[in-house]
Amino acid sequence: MARVLLHSLTFAPDAVSTGYLMTDLARQLQRMGNVVTVLTTTPHYNLDPLAVARQPLRKRFFGLVFQSEIEGIHVWHVKIPMKGQRVFTRVIDYIHFHLMALLLGATTVGAYDIVIAPSPPLTIGVVGWLLGLMRRVPYIYNVQELYPDFAVNQGLVSNPLFIRLLRWLERFVYDRSAMVVTISDWFSRIIRTRGVPEARLRMIPNSVDTSLFRPLPRENEFARQHGLVDGFVVLYGGNIGLSQDWESFMRAAEELARLPIQFVVVGGGVRGAWLEQECAARKLANVRLLGYQPRSLMPLVNASSDLCTIPMKASTTTDTFPSKIYTLMASAKPVLVQADEDSELNWLVRTVGFGRVAPPDDGRAYTDALRCAFEQRAQLAEEGRRGYAYVLQEYSVEAVGRKYDTLIRELTGREKPGR
Repeated sequence: MARVLLHSLTFAPDAVSTGYLMTDLARQLQRMGNVVTVLTTTPHYNLDPLAVARQPLRKRFFGLVFQSEIEGIHVWHVKIPMKGQRVFTRVIDYIHFHLMALLLGATTVGAYDIVIAPSPPLTIGVVGWLLGLMRRVPYIYNVQELYPDFAVNQGLVSNPLFIRLLRWLERFVYDRSAMVVTISDWFSRIIRTRGVPEARLRMIPNSVDTSLFRPLPRENEFARQHGLVDGFVVLYGGNIGLSQDWESFMRAAEELARLPIQFVVVGGGVRGAWLEQECAARKLANVRLLGYQPRSLMPLVNASSDLCTIPMKASTTTDTFPSKIYTLMASAKPVLVQADEDSELNWLVRTVGFGRVAPPDDGRAYTDALRCAFEQRAQLAEEGRRGYAYVLQEYSVEAVGRKYDTLIRELTGREKPGR
């Protein structure tokens, strides 16, 4: 048994992918006999009233901090405002979160034997290291996204001096981690070239709750409610953000408008308003924007589709890995993704054979691949079954939890892993 401090930007009841992943990990580690405490923020991505009702936040320290519990796990939430689009305000929020997390770590959360700090942001690795220093315990830096690669490749950061500073910070975080855990072999390969020795590098994929996400009937209450029973439904469920290639998605919807295909988007994000405006401007009756849906409904949402899609821009799948792919596999759904040739997502879809891959930023190729899937729709159910069989073996919460538990025992049994 180990006392684990999980330091994450998002956690339940925040309704966002990393929050779900970290919540599932914390629950599984707790079930395996560890004692888990969480340092996180108040919900600031998506507010799910049902999730908040199940896990109410109690005000502490004049409302600067809140406390909650989930399955015996004590969770400390630093209050920050809802996520906005301005980078500067987000930086201020991160600084506030980091400082308050250090204060809580020093005074409030109690003893712990190891720290797990998942990115983003990159600076959370520095705070994880400092939290470890407070108790002279190791910390694990979990790479959910490659930073600063993602920010640079997406044009969010362009100043050469600032990029050099971020590169230095990246090396600082890696050098002081007891273990760098990546979510894909592709990430491990890149990080290995940056001087992290094999002895301090471990690949543990993200998990999926296969008791929640599972194959369900195509005709269900969600499908009936939203008129998705008939025709061929192409579904995107997730963040409507800057990483997705919405231009290709809209081109496909426009060019395939005469076919009995419905394009359904479930979720919200910074490009949601743009997507709505484009649908109106192009008069696309075959695109349905259903907004954010609570996680508890997503298994039915996934089941209401014939093909699920993850359209991604160039370079994004080399710096990030869309964990929603696992929920689609667990739902036994075939996929059409846009992924860089040299990426884990491309490899996974092609190797397992549960869908199709189109190149990013190529609307013509994406449209052709979607048309091909429609024409070959009799094959799609078998593709979905392949993904389901694979996810049960490799990505269940229990399988991933065992790998983390083994690593925690390894690190807490000695002062420092070999370099």
